[in-house]
Amino acid sequence: MPANNLKEIKDNYDKQYANITKKIIICAGTGCVSSGSMKVFEAFKTELAKRNLNVCLKISEGCREIYLSKSGCQGFCQQGPLLSIGDTFYTKVKDTDVVELIEKSVLKDEVVERLLYKNPADGKQYKTTAEIPFYKKQTRFLLQDCGRINPEDINEYISNGGYESARKAIAEMSDAEICNFMLDAGLKGRGGAGFPTGKKWDLTRQSKGHKKYVICNADEGDPGAFMDRSIMEGNPHSVVEGMIIAAKAIGADEGYIYVRMEYPLAVTRIKTAVREAREIGILGKGIFGTKYNFDINIMEGAGAFVCGEETALIASVEGARGMPRPKPPFPAVSGLFGKPTVINNVETLANIGKIMAVGAQEFRKMGTKNAPGTKTFALTGHVANTGLVEVPFGTTLREIVNEIAGGTTGEDGSPDQEAFKAVQIGGPSGGCLTKEHLDMPIEYDTLKAAGAMVGSGGLVVMNKTTCMPSIAKFFMGFTQNESCGKCVSCREGTKQMLSMLTDITEGKADDKTMHTLEDLANVVKVSSLCGLGKSAPQPVLSTLRYFRNEYNEHIQNKNCPAGACKALAKYTIDPAKCVGCTACKRACPVGAITGEVKKPHAVDKAKCIKCGACMKACKFNAISVGG
Repeated sequence: MPANNLKEIKDNYDKQYANITKKIIICAGTGCVSSGSMKVFEAFKTELAKRNLNVCLKISEGCREIYLSKSGCQGFCQQGPLLSIGDTFYTKVKDTDVVELIEKSVLKDEVVERLLYKNPADGKQYKTTAEIPFYKKQTRFLLQDCGRINPEDINEYISNGGYESARKAIAEMSDAEICNFMLDAGLKGRGGAGFPTGKKWDLTRQSKGHKKYVICNADEGDPGAFMDRSIMEGNPHSVVEGMIIAAKAIGADEGYIYVRMEYPLAVTRIKTAVREAREIGILGKGIFGTKYNFDINIMEGAGAFVCGEETALIASVEGARGMPRPKPPFPAVSGLFGKPTVINNVETLANIGKIMAVGAQEFRKMGTKNAPGTKTFALTGHVANTGLVEVPFGTTLREIVNEIAGGTTGEDGSPDQEAFKAVQIGGPSGGCLTKEHLDMPIEYDTLKAAGAMVGSGGLVVMNKTTCMPSIAKFFMGFTQNESCGKCVSCREGTKQMLSMLTDITEGKADDKTMHTLEDLANVVKVSSLCGLGKSAPQPVLSTLRYFRNEYNEHIQNKNCPAGACKALAKYTIDPAKCVGCTACKRACPVGAITGEVKKPHAVDKAKCIKCGACMKACKFNAISVGG
């Protein structure tokens, strides 16, 4: 069916869908798949077939009664596998629950209460996502379809208004009109730099050249980040649509999606989306029944973190080693194969079609004046609810941590608001913020002023058991390992910073170490070649800025206040709690514990190797570890 008639595709789909009386949606994002959602899906297929019920796995002619569908990531990753039957939302569903769900929820419209979400704070149960605080407090503009539609069915995407914005851009708008629209909308790049999308497109549009390219940067490499992956898995056609609009805006006839090979499900679904779009004339020659040509190639990256930097990504696509080059010239002038190129990340491109559908001014109603719209975050760490969230710019960290995430958790995993210590935002290129920043609105400028950044959207909450020098060491270890090695300041600077952080956490540092570390961090920040090297010192600089006393405690007193640094750990036995059972003494592999039966024992700190065996063996909580 030719894609110039999207209305016909939509009407045909809607007509077939009208025969469905019950819709079952099973989350098939990576998080849910890893916890067994495909077993649940197969169990539904088997059990529904046993009952001779008419079940459709894809909407088509002859569909009746039940539609069993897979969706992308629904965000509430910690509660997976997730399942919706009609409006009823179930969590932590197992394949062994399927028979009961069919008998009660599918056939009788009864609720299986034991599978409803239960709020850990007050024990209250919720039947629908609209009621659950995790969802209720979000503004799911970009992610609303990720947990609702089948990502492997282009007809379902079109039925929800998909590709209408691309058709309008190709058939009814000029390149300048598209760029001006994006400038009016105020969308900034969601990959971290926050450069205005419309301005980037307009610069590329004005560059001379008969051949131009659009590249989707899907090389999401930040530890703990999964925003782009989830969009590609849950709504891949939104990315394709954004690329089509970008292509018309700059005059490109070819595009590349550069996706990391560690995302097999995302790769499969983006390939399916491109194939489906090509089959009905949305990609290829004469798209949407016009004379405009545009097609997309998919390239799988080998996983180098530096290929998230645009010039290194371009080098990789060209077949060279992924290493950055100096700018200017910028890709808008000389990019892929020396041709003008626009590069946007997944989240930026997925926003485009939706923004055109609602209008620039309507989009600006979300977020702030300087940062319109919403931002997705991969929320992890010491919180009650982890997962993928979307909030308008201007939302405070307190709202995200306490309301959406359900609050900070303590050492035992239970809710404890007083346990909050810091939040790392922006991944290894970002910074750590403190309790004093909880009411700060999330925005590009406010975060930059505080020594952090929006980045790609990683957000890690940490409680009081977290050692901040160790956190800086973790991120520095990552960036040092991922340094491409092209420039000396990044290659050698990150290596030396990691060495100094190691000395600090192992009690080998002196008073000069911290000052040398800070000086070197500032040098690397200003002298590295690319944005990744320039931002590598951020975790160090932000933790030094807000947790300098903790560094001093490690260096001057050889003490880790959080008790997290093994080399600085000091195991002690409380004589008031010790009953002299000798369990710790028998467990110690080096004979560091002394004491007689039924009398308090003691730890010889000179012999202790800090293995923790004594603490595990003690049944009376008499042994503690401190810095």
